[in-house]
Amino acid sequence: MKIDMFCEMIKPKEFFGEGQEHTLFLETLAQAQLADELGYGCWWQVEHHAAPQFSYSSAPELMLTAIARSTRQMRVGHSAVLAPVRINHPLRIAERAAFLDHLSEGRLELGLARASVPEWRVFGIEPDDARRQLQQAFEMIPKMWTQERFSWSSPDFTIKDATVVPKPVQKPHPRLWQAAVTPSGFAQAGRNGVGVLLTTIATPIEAVVEMLGVYRGEIQRCQPVGETVNDQVALFTFVHCAETEREAIEHGAAAAAAWYINMVFTFFEAREVMTRTIDEMAAAVSRDPDSPLAAYARLAAQKAALPKSPLTSMLDRMMAGEPVSNEEVYETLTADAAVIIGDVASCRKKMQRYQDVGIDRLMCFQQLGHLPHEHIMKSIRLVGEHLIPVFDPK
Repeated sequence: MKIDMFCEMIKPKEFFGEGQEHTLFLETLAQAQLADELGYGCWWQVEHHAAPQFSYSSAPELMLTAIARSTRQMRVGHSAVLAPVRINHPLRIAERAAFLDHLSEGRLELGLARASVPEWRVFGIEPDDARRQLQQAFEMIPKMWTQERFSWSSPDFTIKDATVVPKPVQKPHPRLWQAAVTPSGFAQAGRNGVGVLLTTIATPIEAVVEMLGVYRGEIQRCQPVGETVNDQVALFTFVHCAETEREAIEHGAAAAAAWYINMVFTFFEAREVMTRTIDEMAAAVSRDPDSPLAAYARLAAQKAALPKSPLTSMLDRMMAGEPVSNEEVYETLTADAAVIIGDVASCRKKMQRYQDVGIDRLMCFQQLGHLPHEHIMKSIRLVGEHLIPVFDPK
């Protein structure tokens, strides 16, 4: 299992004084350079727009270019380009990605995504258009990279006899990925023959395993959109490694992760839906551990009144401004392997669960919330020195 880095470029407003926006850029570059030195597999950079606090990564291709030119071996991954045409035209995605593949000496990984409700609103996108245009982008971009002249005709795009340059360094082209959080997204990625980028925010590992089954089933009979099939699964989760468990708690890494989860609910404007989903998943796993997705589907259809899970109860209290101790947040979040926070031994044990269920790449989200740069750098170093040799021996 490859150990990667995942970056949102994130900072809570209460920790964002004069000059801190620029400092965030410099710290991100320093973290990437250290990750490269320690043997991390890939640096994954997200794309979000008009998302203060939640993500300052509004031009990830520029940050990835800076990282590519200041590192030697780590791959650079866009996770993921927002594919609706009002945000990124497929031809521009193909051009920029190929350009970055050159500047990185052939180290690019390219993911695509539908974007989100607030971004659809900012750019004037109809939700029904997003998935259709995402699919077309997947089908168009590999052809733009590999065909001398390219044409396409659909209600969304008309391109006639265009020569798209440059072509990528990697042959036949860089690996393609799709960001997915639902069974339908996993199925689409599998049908396309592309890798899947998934998140574990409040998702029990048992449900992750089932969604991987959906993906594996589809990819076995896929008609790949590209010249090759990418059947890898990359999973994003919170990671903070310290010398001792007590140090990890005192750093407030779990509290930073909880703050981020609340920010996800806020940014995506779906707090009620997401908190109910967490409660349904928690109930489903307890009722039917062998098939939590089936149990979840039944609970969702019933619209049953469910008790709040410990996680959603705690998140509600934090959102209301109630003080919650670092110890309580740590105990609540680390009850499941979805959050990897602790000393080297406990982080290794939780990472092992993901390797055991077939995860190919673990995208470690370490630049969390209010965590100081020095604590992030220490975590990056501990993972690099003690855990990468275990999971990805060279």
